Amino acid sequence: MTNQTQIPVVVSGATGKMGREIIKAIAQAPDMNLVGAIGRKHIGEDIGEVIGIGELEIPVTNNLEVVLAQAAQEPQLPVMIDVTHPSVIYENIRAAIAYGVRPVVGTTGLSEQRIDDLAIFADKASMGCIIAPNFSVGVILMQQAAIAAAKYFNHVEIIELHHNQKADAPSGTAIKTAQMLSELGKSFNPTDVAEKEHLAGARGAVCGENIRIHSLRVPGLVARQEIIFGAMGETLKIEHNASDRTCYMAGVLLCVRKVGALKSLVYGLEKLL
Repeated sequence: MTNQTQIPVVVSGATGKMGREIIKAIAQAPDMNLVGAIGRKHIGEDIGEVIGIGELEIPVTNNLEVVLAQAAQEPQLPVMIDVTHPSVIYENIRAAIAYGVRPVVGTTGLSEQRIDDLAIFADKASMGCIIAPNFSVGVILMQQAAIAAAKYFNHVEIIELHHNQKADAPSGTAIKTAQMLSELGKSFNPTDVAEKEHLAGARGAVCGENIRIHSLRVPGLVARQEIIFGAMGETLKIEHNASDRTCYMAGVLLCVRKVGALKSLVYGLEKLL
């Protein structure tokens, strides 16, 4: 059992690359206590031993609902961090809310309709939930710089690059960036010529106010996003490069500390800064 001053934390996706970094960060945070580790591999093994930081007395399990039920009995408000897969994230969030465990979600790939459905579900339960397309503070600063630039440029496209194990495309960060720019109330990329794609998808996907997003998936990358603005005689490129997943941990811990005070779903780390 966690003590009266620590936040009980369940990590879903604990044995993945992101999950392993989160376990390390939780283990080092004095105000948090790991109470559950959900994964598809290493079932029954101690998660601390699995990731190489020593025994944590938390076995890996694939039974999310049992862990959520146990976490709900903790004296402090429990939190579930989910970094799993788009195919299961919707059900995972609903299950956590149903058990009274606050979700902090880094998994992307949810449709707008499903996010709206989860917001209604969280509102009815008066429970905080954070869905963060990206946990990096640097990404938030990149997006804010893009909003400033977009006031002066009418042409913009987004290129996002990730490792080849990422399941969804475009990335949640790229979609969120396009949505933020679209909220400025202007339409981008006015047509100057009748375009023809000789290969379908060559010009990328269209999001929001006619903003194109291009996705690359190759090994050797963690995550990179480029926002490229153009005007007569000049271009402006705003870029963020994540070379190691540790860059996300400050944002993850911030969300864990903030979600307990919320009564509804929040989409985007920038709303907590």
